[in-house]
Amino acid sequence: MARLVIVSNRVPAPRPNKEEKAGGLAVALKDALTGRPALWFGWSGHISASTEPNVHVVGDTTFCTLDLTEREHRLYYAGFSNGMLWPLLHYRVGLTEFRREELEGYRAVNEKFANSLMPLLRPDDMIWVHDFHLIPLGAALRALGAKQRVGFFLHVPFPPAALFDALPQGQGLLADLKAYDLVGVQTESDAENLRNAMHDGAHVGAFPIGMDAAGFAADAVKSVRRKEALRLSASLSGRALILGVDRLDYSKGLPERFKGYAALLKRFPEHRNKVTFLQVAPISRGDVAQYRALKRELDELAGRINGEHGDIDWNPIRWITRGVPRAQLAGFHRLARVGLVTPLRDGMNLVAKEFIAAQNPHDPGVLVLSRFAGAAAELKGAILVNPHDPEEIAEGLHAALTMDTAEAKSRWAVDMETILANSAAHWSQRFIDALQASQAALVN
Repeated sequence: MARLVIVSNRVPAPRPNKEEKAGGLAVALKDALTGRPALWFGWSGHISASTEPNVHVVGDTTFCTLDLTEREHRLYYAGFSNGMLWPLLHYRVGLTEFRREELEGYRAVNEKFANSLMPLLRPDDMIWVHDFHLIPLGAALRALGAKQRVGFFLHVPFPPAALFDALPQGQGLLADLKAYDLVGVQTESDAENLRNAMHDGAHVGAFPIGMDAAGFAADAVKSVRRKEALRLSASLSGRALILGVDRLDYSKGLPERFKGYAALLKRFPEHRNKVTFLQVAPISRGDVAQYRALKRELDELAGRINGEHGDIDWNPIRWITRGVPRAQLAGFHRLARVGLVTPLRDGMNLVAKEFIAAQNPHDPGVLVLSRFAGAAAELKGAILVNPHDPEEIAEGLHAALTMDTAEAKSRWAVDMETILANSAAHWSQRFIDALQASQAALVN
């Protein structure tokens, strides 16, 4: 069996702490690594002047990481990747900040990765590069003589060509994508946008990412009986739980979500003192000014909502900015009557699928989902809303809270069947099979 080489910006810990919240990519690729030799290569997450790779072998998987210097981190990661590409790919052109020095630093780190990875490769390796941080990596490997199959998967959205054109030197990145034998995206809409931007020269396909729904469901059954979920349940005092789980990021539509919940309490007063909204939003980029401003805005909104609508024994909204282990969140999802997932734009959003997987089949909760999440194309049982309209969010919440059990079960069953069929294992195997079958010309 050919070795699978995974390359990503961050590499998961070889032996993660069970209490740590696993990254989305690590969770999704767990099944792809099972039962086959693999190498996972990328940034260690550490900043130092060291140029030596860090290597750890666990079973059939070798984890190889590199440190970045402070300058590399500033230009490649904080600068071009997160200051330019992240907002652009999420349709937020007004938040982009382009600096030529950062683009050059971004390319330099990709070349550094290619130079370090090349000596580790075997002739029959199959290489799978992940996400927007590493778009130029395939071309850098080809320039060094790599002949292996190389695929690329973009986990975030790809905007219409007219938006992508706002990126200076953007045509260079599109040319880099042509070095890959296969480029995968989350939805057919993303694939069409990318094909239109590239015109020709690459094999682009939609491969919506999946999850281990059966495993998450089993975690939810166990977790809901543990002390954290029992504490949460007791604190609700019989009120219905609305749950949001997101990384603290402007793409997730959190201010709009808070305003939508406030609109629910104003327009549908029968829910006052009958519901509690818990938002879990771990801080991931607290050193970036935009994210600090977002947290301040949410602090103010939460305080205003609680001050206007709360009572001596009821805070309408609770929100926490620390990480919560994934297994613990499974129990919270199972307790929730409503899952509220309202990104302004998202590649897929596995939280929506996790909410479905965690539900009690005999009395499931209802998912209220942004129509701009990639998951909306798959989850036909969700109540779809436009997150830019607080009133529409309020109407969606009201519909979910008042839905009868029969309809809730019918909607849940449709979506559970979908996510069971499109597991993480199926997703990774579909991409690998397509990469093996790809006949795209190599770029030398």
